[in-house]
Parts: sequence; structure tokens; C-alpha cells
Amino acid sequence: MTESAKLSQYSSYKNSEIETVGKIPSHWMTNRFKNVFNFSKGLTITKENLEDEGIPCVNYGEIHSKYGFEVDPDLHPLKCVKEDYLKRSQSSLLKHGDFIFADTSEDIEGSGNFTYLNSHKDVFAGYHTIIARLKAECNERFIAYVLDSTSYRTQIRKKVKGVKVFSITQAILKGTKLWFPPLEEQTAIANFLDKKTTQIDEAIAIKEKQIELLIERKQIIIQQAVTQGLNLDVPMKDSGVDWIGDIPEHWEVKRAKYLFNEVDERSMTGEEELLSVSHMTGVTPRSEKNVSMFMAEDYTGSKLCRRDDLVMNIMWAWMGALGVSDRTGIVSPSYGVYRQKQTNTFNPKYLEFLLKTTKYIEHYNRVSTGLHSSRLRFYGHMFFAMKLGFPNIDEQNEIINFLDVEIEKLDNAVVVQEKQIERLKEYKTTLINSAVTGKIKVPGVV
Repeated sequence: MTESAKLSQYSSYKNSEIETVGKIPSHWMTNRFKNVFNFSKGLTITKENLEDEGIPCVNYGEIHSKYGFEVDPDLHPLKCVKEDYLKRSQSSLLKHGDFIFADTSEDIEGSGNFTYLNSHKDVFAGYHTIIARLKAECNERFIAYVLDSTSYRTQIRKKVKGVKVFSITQAILKGTKLWFPPLEEQTAIANFLDKKTTQIDEAIAIKEKQIELLIERKQIIIQQAVTQGLNLDVPMKDSGVDWIGDIPEHWEVKRAKYLFNEVDERSMTGEEELLSVSHMTGVTPRSEKNVSMFMAEDYTGSKLCRRDDLVMNIMWAWMGALGVSDRTGIVSPSYGVYRQKQTNTFNPKYLEFLLKTTKYIEHYNRVSTGLHSSRLRFYGHMFFAMKLGFPNIDEQNEIINFLDVEIEKLDNAVVVQEKQIERLKEYKTTLINSAVTGKIKVPGVV
């Protein structure tokens, strides 16, 4: 990751007169974006106009979240428009090497997001896009790396305006400046970056796979511990519940109705902390983005949950959206709140781990009612009819003490991989910017 520091520099530099770029090699040229590109707009369509077959269409969603930098319909799945657009919307039909910018962004970092068409097939630019077509002969991949560099993107970020949505107009693009080495040098830089960024991306992919395996290992350890215990040599018995299967012989099996009461306490003031429940995080403070789900500023009368209460998101229980609260707070009136009939029947962590194991979540899915997955509901009577297999509180505590140690090891290993990925991404960004601005001289350049 120090390779860029080992590469040589050019013999002489000059001021580019572009604030975000600084000095460039003396023989490089600069020009305004408007003098390098011609412009047109994407199709005036909506999502409803998109189909599974027809002429592929690049919309701003693909630019922001799927196929940044380059798009090829043979490699990247795209929604389509009808073939009759070929007759009436020629100005939105792309050519190989065309750049497509998203004309809006929800954050400043996404301002200037683009892709370029690396294909000779018929492809349209779709809704919320700006087409930029090169006037002069250039290496498209070099230009793509320039447009992806921090030195260029910073120009756009300084010009865009907005609060919740940032608009990227033709005027903003036309007002930016570009820089160029000779064509042969453009090609050498693009080839160098293709090779190096591919290597970096492959290294990132390996580490992302390692994270997946660590997370999978974590889930296996948790599931095995809370459904079978720590001693795999103990005698097992049939739980009597098909979907639970065998459990240790000394564990209990009881219906939830004998273990929990459903509580419907209400807030007197509405001033308690707002809580939410998701399959990813369990019970957590509700973010400001989701506060509107209550549809009111006065939360008086909201459902109250207390420390160690089990809270279920009835709509998303089939995905594992439940948890045991570690605090007192208020939740959506549509959530189910359950309290242990007898204190210390369950260790709160053990209970949450158990109810979020694959077997239990699959059970919620099977018994929930609704026309399709987005409307499934897991109601209180379904929970009370469900059986749980579990050990006594002492063994639960022993299991949780074991899991705390193992989970910390695995979580720390994930953090290490994530930091390495972040460093690789930073290196990639720095390498691209250094190469396209001439701060380093890549191999093959005379």
C-alpha cells in the first residue's frame, strides 16, 4: 500500500490553475468541461415505464447504488424500455464511451456520481440522468478515472446546493475543469489503474468474504449454544416439537403462555425514550428518521416497555425483528410486549438469542398470517401457542458467559477486517487521484 510513494514523478510541473488539483506535469493541458463534452438528457420516464425485456436503460438508481464507474448490459442487469423508444427518443440513446450522470443525490458525497457505457449495444439513459458525450478523441477510461477522482469530485461538491436533495445540473458540470496528458499517456495511466484497482478490489472482496465467514461462524456458535448447550456429550431427548428437534435431556419444554404475560402499559407523559425493534439490532433507541412512524408529536398513551421485557415487531417478527429491552421506553402501539411471569426464568440475552435462532424465526414465518411476506403478522396468541426448549437459569448464565467471550473474539476479528478494507479503499482513492493528476508517474510513461 506504499507503492504510490515508490513511483517516480515527472521532471517538471506547472500550476494547473484548478484549485482542487494544484500542480500538474508541464506538458499536460486543461480545459473546461463544456468544451470537452456535448450534453443531452435521459428519457422522460418513470419506474412504471420499465420492463424486464426490451432496450436496456440506465437510471439514476443504477448509477448511485449498483454500477458506478462503468456499465455493460452483458454484465450488469438493467431494466428495459420498449423498442419503440428507438424511433422517438434518439437523443437519449447512448453510444460507447458516453458518460451518464445522476442529476440528483440524497447526500453531498453522491454528488457527481456517474457511470460510462462500456458497450456498443443499444442502451438508453433513463430518468434523472444527464448524458455527456466526448467531442474530442480521448481515452474514455482515463476520463472515467478523472471524473472519479477526489480532485474532480470536490469541484462538484463545492458547487451543488441543497438540503435533503442535491441537484447536479448541466450548468454545474459545464463550469468544472478537466486536465489531460497526451492520448498515449492517458492510455498508459488507464491501463495502470485498471490493473491496480482490480488487485485492490480483489483484496477487498477476499476480506469481505472473510467477514461473511466470521459472521456465519458467530451465528453457528450462538445457535448451537442456545439450542443444544455447551456440553455436546450430554444425553439428548426428543423435544416433542418437530421444528425444535432434539434438546438436552434435562432441559424443559413449555408453551410461552406459561412463561410470559402480555403487557399493555401506557405512558402517562409520552416523555420516555423512543425505542424501535428490528431484525438487525433488536431493541434500540429510535432514530430521528423513523420517529415519524408514530405519526404524532404527542406520545402520551404510547405502549410502555420496561427493562428485560420481550418486545416483538408484529409485522417483521418473521424476519427476527424482536429483542429484550435493556431500558424503559415507549414503542409503537402495534408492537407486542411480553414480561416473564416468574423473574429469572430467562437470562435476557439468552432469551433474545434463542428466539432469534433460525428454527424459531422459521416458525414465526410458518404461522404468521397475511397474503404475502410484506404483510405477515405474528400476533400474541401465536406467540403464546409456541413452545420453547430451554435450560435452567444457571445454565443459561453459563452459556451467555461463554458466548460473551466468543462473540467478542469474532466481533474483534470483523473489526480488524473492516479496518483493513477501509485502508484499501483509501489507498485506491489516493492512487487514482495521484495517477490522474500526475503526482506520480506510472510505468510505461516516457
